[in-house]
Amino acid sequence: MRLRRVMSAVVLVQAILALFRLTSVVCSHPVSGDLFDVRQHLSTVSSYDVVKDIVDDSYVPANIPDGCTPIHLNLVARHGTRSPTKKRMKELDGLAASLQVLISNAKEGKVSLQKVPDWLFGWKSPWRGKLKGGELISKGEDELYDLAIRTRERFPHIFSHDYHPDVYSIRATQVPRASASAVAFGIGLFSGKGSLGLGKHRAFAVISESRASDILLRFYDICQNYKDYRESQEPAVKKLKEPIFEDIKDALSTRYLLNFTRQDISSLWFLCKQEASLLGITDQACGLFNPFEVAMLEWTDDIEVFILKGYGNSLNYRMGVPLLKDVLESMEFAIKANEEAHPRGSFEKARLRFAHAETIVPFSCLLGLFLKGTEFEMIQRQQPLELPPKPPQRRNWRGSIMVPFAGNNMLVLYNCPANSSSKYYVHVLHNEHPIPMPGCNNTDFCPFDVFKENIVMPHLKYEYNTVCNVKVVQPKSKPSKFSQGTDRTESPKVEL
Repeated sequence: MRLRRVMSAVVLVQAILALFRLTSVVCSHPVSGDLFDVRQHLSTVSSYDVVKDIVDDSYVPANIPDGCTPIHLNLVARHGTRSPTKKRMKELDGLAASLQVLISNAKEGKVSLQKVPDWLFGWKSPWRGKLKGGELISKGEDELYDLAIRTRERFPHIFSHDYHPDVYSIRATQVPRASASAVAFGIGLFSGKGSLGLGKHRAFAVISESRASDILLRFYDICQNYKDYRESQEPAVKKLKEPIFEDIKDALSTRYLLNFTRQDISSLWFLCKQEASLLGITDQACGLFNPFEVAMLEWTDDIEVFILKGYGNSLNYRMGVPLLKDVLESMEFAIKANEEAHPRGSFEKARLRFAHAETIVPFSCLLGLFLKGTEFEMIQRQQPLELPPKPPQRRNWRGSIMVPFAGNNMLVLYNCPANSSSKYYVHVLHNEHPIPMPGCNNTDFCPFDVFKENIVMPHLKYEYNTVCNVKVVQPKSKPSKFSQGTDRTESPKVEL
């Protein structure tokens, strides 16, 4: 009996500890009342498994008609979870030194330290002493490997052929975390189809273009007009973010009686994202902020992505036209091969690409994803869009959903021979879920001709060299309504 009571007590303690750990991750949002999971609010540092199934519940995906068969797949994916870069690791070492100075100053001033969380005393960066950074970590390998397994199971008709580099083309940028992601995906995709080891793996080719000439996957690196634009706008972006960091600095300084700086807040927010996404720790740096502060910090990250990579300026995505053109051409080749009844396994079935957030975001914009109302028509007319609204207002533009680690867009070409109106369709999936395209009557299953005419062709009139290298005069950025101190819930236009 005594043993049974002891075991029951142990089970009860374990249950309480599990509940405590859960509440450190999920808590009630102070405004909306919804459950708030900090791991879903880390912008582009979000883990794929945590956010991939967040979808718009109001959207009803299209029904793919019986008799329609997938014949080709385009994938554009971001690399998986990576370690912090060398520069950011150095920033965290600086944060550790700053925190100890703050605590030391508080002690000297006889300020109570009772409100200071225990972990802050003597904290050191988990990456201290590491000499290299930015590499794909094991969690990132799993993300791409598992994505490949699910993709193969979902589209067996496409991935039933024997491997050949001309049938399954795999491309990655020259950055090691992208090529490593391609390898992890390929290992999953072709597992059991070779003779290597117990897993019956097989070798496969991953092609990379030089950084100096890669206009398909690193177009932003060699687009001089974009680099000039980004440099001109970064101060304006910083100005937009400053009031948020200032408010949160004051709130945390009052809450913990430590004299934080804006730089401390910025570094603590970065640490929060790294701890939660890479290490699964949500009760240290993330625990310093309340849910509304996390939502506001997430918003500052999201508007930076919006202005410098997304709909904030048409240059951000028009430089990605070579990639969109490559996708279209692959579909046209697949249609031609199907129409001419080329032998099985003699033509390309999938074109798989692995790159970066700076690739995925412009490509999503070219497809017109995450727009609402008349915004699609506005970008076709090169009109600026308003900034995503601030919390607690809901918004479509969220980095955590658009481009988490391993975030991806799939465009699957279907052959529908029994359909009288259109024989070929494009099915668009974002993070493996159907997503509406405003350029195709807000459906995810679009007739190929409509997809080509409404979504692709308006962009193809912009030639890469003209967009990127013909000198244009960058207008000076005007102060936004937000930075001028008006109502902070307002969504100012990006005047670029």
